[in-house]
Amino acid sequence: MASRRGFFGIAAGASTLASGGLVTTRPGLAAPGSGTQSGGGQRSGHYVPPIKFGLGGVPLGNEFEVITDEEAYKTLDAAWSAGVRYYDVSPWYGLGLAERRFGYFLHNKNRDEYILSSKVGKLLKASRQNDAKSNFPFSPSPNNVVFDYTADGVRRSVEDSLQRLGVSSLDIVFVHDISPDNKLLPTPWQQQFEIALKGAFPALDRMRAEGIIRGWGIGVNTPEPILRVIQEADPDICLLASQYSLIDHANALNSIFPVARQHNVKFVIGSSLNAGFISGSPRYNYGKNSWKIPRQYIEKREKLRAVAAQYGADLRTAALQFSAAPDVAAALIVGARSEEQVLANVTSMQARIPPEFWAELKRQRLVEQNAPTPG
Repeated sequence: MASRRGFFGIAAGASTLASGGLVTTRPGLAAPGSGTQSGGGQRSGHYVPPIKFGLGGVPLGNEFEVITDEEAYKTLDAAWSAGVRYYDVSPWYGLGLAERRFGYFLHNKNRDEYILSSKVGKLLKASRQNDAKSNFPFSPSPNNVVFDYTADGVRRSVEDSLQRLGVSSLDIVFVHDISPDNKLLPTPWQQQFEIALKGAFPALDRMRAEGIIRGWGIGVNTPEPILRVIQEADPDICLLASQYSLIDHANALNSIFPVARQHNVKFVIGSSLNAGFISGSPRYNYGKNSWKIPRQYIEKREKLRAVAAQYGADLRTAALQFSAAPDVAAALIVGARSEEQVLANVTSMQARIPPEFWAELKRQRLVEQNAPTPG
């Protein structure tokens, strides 16, 4: 394995990915930092992943329950066998656990055959007196987390992720959770954003120009940081988490997407099921209070279920396809904890939803009138 310093001299090229509805074939994909890409066309130098569907790493970081290594590797193998070629992880997911698991599986795969994104902004520090259990009670991590949105912190974070993953390059880096909902930040999010504006964002610009990464953006659960980064920096693509689902999408649709179009920025859409809520989980999104579900969301889910039953549609399938429908949605990432969930998600992206289902949702005003729906 190359040294830590050696990682930053490597810029991996990419060739062709398997196609089949989930991914887009990308013959002759340009080298990182070149500003061109197949499948997405020229976008003023902005990188767009040429793969439409990916596996999110939250569940395999033991966010919600204990998952054994064997179960995790079976899940990853099922995803690969089903044609999934985009994988999204983070140091935060299980405080290193998800990256180690994904890396164990992926490092023996041809690096040109898949897209990989991870996050920066949270450095992991091993300690015997760690408080990992306070954030991830089901993870065996020995690490504490230290927030660091400086230029040096970002570069260190990428180095650390590459070592945990056992790979030589990342395609996309998202600056993680620099957002009002992050109650663990050492100072208000606006102050942390200013640090990133002077540190993390320019550093990622340089790494992109050097070919260390293909693109960068931020990954957050609230709109304000996304609007700021689009207007004040030069991101390629942002991770829009917990903001565009059948349950809650009006603000993203009407406030965020128009600004993104003006600046030629697209999104990876995450949490399209609101952390499983739409498919029946007893939680809404993430965090220690995710079990406190607002009554209006429960009522809306019941109405959505009724329409789905009326038209013979699977609500989870409809939710995934809905989140992938906007023109600014470059890719959809969906977490899975088992082989069965992976295969269900893959099948959902291939299934057909009756057009009358979408028309009825709009008639009942369960979705915005201007919301794109699958063709």
